[in-house]
Amino acid sequence: MPYLDYVAGSPVDDRVVEEMMKYFSHPGNPSSVHSLGLEARNVVEEARNKVSGLINADSSEIVFTSGATEANNLAIIGYAMRNRRKGNHIVVSAIEHISVINSAKFLMKNGFEVDYAPVDRFGKVRLDELESLLRDDTILVSVQHANPEIGTVQEIREIREVVKAALHVDATASLGKIEVDVEKMGADMVTISSNDIYGPRGVGALYLRKGVRVNPIILGGGQESGMRGGTENVPGIAGFGKAAEITKKEWRKESERLKEMRDRLIDGLLEIEETFLNGHPEDRLPNNASVRFSYIEGESILLSMDMEGIQASTGSACTSKTLQPSHVLMAIGLKHEEAHGSVVFSLGRWSRMEDVNYVLEKLPPIIERLRMMSPLYMKKKSGGD
Repeated sequence: MPYLDYVAGSPVDDRVVEEMMKYFSHPGNPSSVHSLGLEARNVVEEARNKVSGLINADSSEIVFTSGATEANNLAIIGYAMRNRRKGNHIVVSAIEHISVINSAKFLMKNGFEVDYAPVDRFGKVRLDELESLLRDDTILVSVQHANPEIGTVQEIREIREVVKAALHVDATASLGKIEVDVEKMGADMVTISSNDIYGPRGVGALYLRKGVRVNPIILGGGQESGMRGGTENVPGIAGFGKAAEITKKEWRKESERLKEMRDRLIDGLLEIEETFLNGHPEDRLPNNASVRFSYIEGESILLSMDMEGIQASTGSACTSKTLQPSHVLMAIGLKHEEAHGSVVFSLGRWSRMEDVNYVLEKLPPIIERLRMMSPLYMKKKSGGD
């Protein structure tokens, strides 16, 4: 049945699993100097080359982590702590991933000043307002390449031209969907994740441009050039490398396929009365269809769809434990009741047009049934104020 929650988690490609299986029983530690250790080290470095090749970086600029959250923490906290003598002011966009938002809050508790760059109603960073926030003591700016919840893609090169401080870009959602080229971006640090390109969970990476210095946040034996302590996850890293190799060959053609399904899904959803698109209508991820249904709550929609075998999301899975409305949707100017009625459909490698058609068949009756139970909708339908 249709799985349309790739933004929360993606299946691992069988070709990646096959690559990883070679190393689950391999005993070698990449830090050991004997032959088995050297074999493990070669696996890690080969994967590093593949990951760096996907984003047009040098392999020496890749630091493997346990995922995008850790990479974001390393970038935000690690850079701020290392460069504190240069200044104590950082700026993050108002729609960043919660791991960036919470890293910024941590820094505030430790004496840093943080400003949040506002976005317009489509989720685009307002360049003039971003520029007005920059100060002489601004040392770091963090802006997502694309937002996984509303799909909006930022113009990173334009932001780079405004920002003279270090620039961190969270490219977790965009990797494998649109071009991620660190040289074209001009970013100093870029976060990426394995599972978002159909690799294993629990593996990610931070691109650190040569010359950029950060303090490690996980201390250990000096692995990953001293940037991340702990024995490397050899099978996971090997899987990440294989996923990067596959993605580099296939992403352009795959993105066109996803875009066709996305457009069909959005067009069909917007035919439902009182349904609206979240995010930018054009500058958006090719696999993202984020919409809001007036007068009803997203959780009720999800439960009803799940009974029909359809999986989707109301927003970021990383913030689903809170009952508060999405900070992303609030930042683009939605009211609480509008934010609570939002649903995110995200497509992926195993999505088919039949899945889209199935959703468009099953969802309208669900929306109609839920609205008939909504006092707000019945009041509106009866012409009440």
